[in-house]
Amino acid sequence: MRVVIQRVGPASVAVNGKICGKIESGLLVLAGFEETDGEADLEWMAGKIVRTRIFSDEAGVMNRDVVAAGGGILAVSQFTLYASVKKGNRPSWSRAARGDLSQPLFAHFVEKLSAALGKPVATGVFGADMQVSLVNDGPVTLTIDSKAPE
Repeated sequence: MRVVIQRVGPASVAVNGKICGKIESGLLVLAGFEETDGEADLEWMAGKIVRTRIFSDEAGVMNRDVVAAGGGILAVSQFTLYASVKKGNRPSWSRAARGDLSQPLFAHFVEKLSAALGKPVATGVFGADMQVSLVNDGPVTLTIDSKAPE
């Protein structure tokens, strides 16, 4: 499992011009899955995201997690995180899990994020053509891979 997380001010996702998920501040999580991902990847990633301390404390030091900062999470499925451009100029998506596998993985991941956060997680619409709007606060952007934890 691979994610890109961004510390954001307002963020939203729309489908056909209608907003289907939004937060005022917190984390935008773009999540991609591969076929070997399972329960352990989802559990580890949800915990890592919620506990990552990238919000400023009173001294201006990144020392608070999203819960301590009172933020929300907007999660968007994004298979393109597994793009390979090793050969040629057209990306290959061969490492990305098929929709019939990644859709339940994403739903279960959102459940785990919600439980760890202690409140519902906003989402886009799986498989839809989505427009994501955000204000990247900082900017702060991290990539995390469950198969290569750093």
